[in-house]
Amino acid sequence: MASTSPSRPPALVAMGASAFADLFDAPRLASLRELTELEEPVRVDDLTSPHAVARLRDVEVLVTGWGGPRLGPEVLATAPRLRAILHAGGSVKGQISQAFWDAGVMVTSAADANAIPVAEFTVATIILEAKRVAAYIDGYARSRDVAGAWRADVPPALGFGGTVGIVGLSRVGRRVAELLRAFDLRVLAADPFHDARSAALAGAQLTGLDDLLAQSDIVTIHAPELPETRHLIDARRLALLRQDGVLINTARGSLVDSEALMARCRAGTLRAILDVTEPEPLPADSPLFTTPGVVLTPHIAGAMHAETHRLADAVLEELRRLNESQPPLHRVDRGSLSHIA
Repeated sequence: MASTSPSRPPALVAMGASAFADLFDAPRLASLRELTELEEPVRVDDLTSPHAVARLRDVEVLVTGWGGPRLGPEVLATAPRLRAILHAGGSVKGQISQAFWDAGVMVTSAADANAIPVAEFTVATIILEAKRVAAYIDGYARSRDVAGAWRADVPPALGFGGTVGIVGLSRVGRRVAELLRAFDLRVLAADPFHDARSAALAGAQLTGLDDLLAQSDIVTIHAPELPETRHLIDARRLALLRQDGVLINTARGSLVDSEALMARCRAGTLRAILDVTEPEPLPADSPLFTTPGVVLTPHIAGAMHAETHRLADAVLEELRRLNESQPPLHRVDRGSLSHIA
């Protein structure tokens, strides 16, 4: 059966300049132009400017991303033909007003594509921490002064038979569990929205959060930021972590009580690798910078540079499907907003 010629909806890109430059290289920008009707400038920062408001009158598709403006009801009021918001990023919470769902506007996210580098970063960190690489690097440098003495200070490696606990079988959490199948590690998971069978399919054994913390050598956090998950890892739960344990957080800073974490790390019984903090970025005088055992990375686990091309490809595929009247692959359901990142 011959297919009908796909439509090309009028579109506008609303995201930061640096994000747009990373996402849409020349071939992907060409594909975006082929799939939509794009006027110049293709990208805007401010959807309330007179020029943007005039463009929004005809726009059917908004492509959004990091560094873009929040989409409030006032934007919807100026875009009567809007059919879809295709987000070239992860979470849309806080980015898109409920009014768009009320109006029946389709919202998609590239969160699945962004989960790939986060999971890879997490697994790389787990493997390095299981080998106690940081301790050996530090000890090797100190061995110039006290030859061989430093070895007694390094905890045993965990690369064979160690236990990794995954807090939250989110997109990232599940991918971490799946990637860890390649290693001789026991994997536990805690997530109130998953059952034992679902966890097992990802390669993890489901257990309660407190049991997970008590049994794990390395704990990695992948739970969503919700009112009920604020300080999910508090002083009581930090006390459950094993001697010489490791805590990794690539989710949201608010999930961990920073004051309690610093107290445990200062005691020399825990290492923490934090890619996210509360607040973010940290003020220059934050004690997290100087707390022994705390390693800070500046929110780099997610897609960067060429890695963002996966996100652009996800948006382009959603556009193709929209033009051909096919259902989206990664639609964000309003009902899921209460328990996703």
